[in-house]
Amino acid sequence: MAQSVQIPGTENNAKICNVIGVGALALIPIYLWFFWYRINKELAVYGQSKGTEECGTSPGKSLLAVTLGALIIVPAIISFIRTHKRLVAAQKLAGVQPLNGWISVILYLVFSPAWLAYMQSGANPIWEGLPGAGADDAAPAQVEAPAEEAVDTAAEAADAPAEGETQA
Repeated sequence: MAQSVQIPGTENNAKICNVIGVGALALIPIYLWFFWYRINKELAVYGQSKGTEECGTSPGKSLLAVTLGALIIVPAIISFIRTHKRLVAAQKLAGVQPLNGWISVILYLVFSPAWLAYMQSGANPIWEGLPGAGADDAAPAQVEAPAEEAVDTAAEAADAPAEGETQA
């Protein structure tokens, strides 16, 4: 199941999706259209929240290119290339290791559902790094608890008598 995370500075959400689930759903031809709009929308909103248009501005145009534009072939290919560039730009903004373009090309040519899963695997680290993604919220609480216990244990050890001494 996908986890929704709010993109800071906006009211829009991004989805952290299971990569295998995306690959499996990509076997359904119409899922490409849904996925394409969603990923481009998330990237555009993320770019706007960071103050750049490098991550795209119009997910509707991207969707149009892979639906009706696919009849001419060239617009769909251009949309695939530009969406990959948008995802890499968003990864750089988030400080995440960018996807390899050559792996994307090979996956697209050999087995496109795996390519969509690869694209999602590149988006997930961006969304996981956002505040409220779950992993970041739990980490500080886990770090603080042992530190408090260590202070209590050290205080008890200082109050306890050393070996061979008796308490008066």
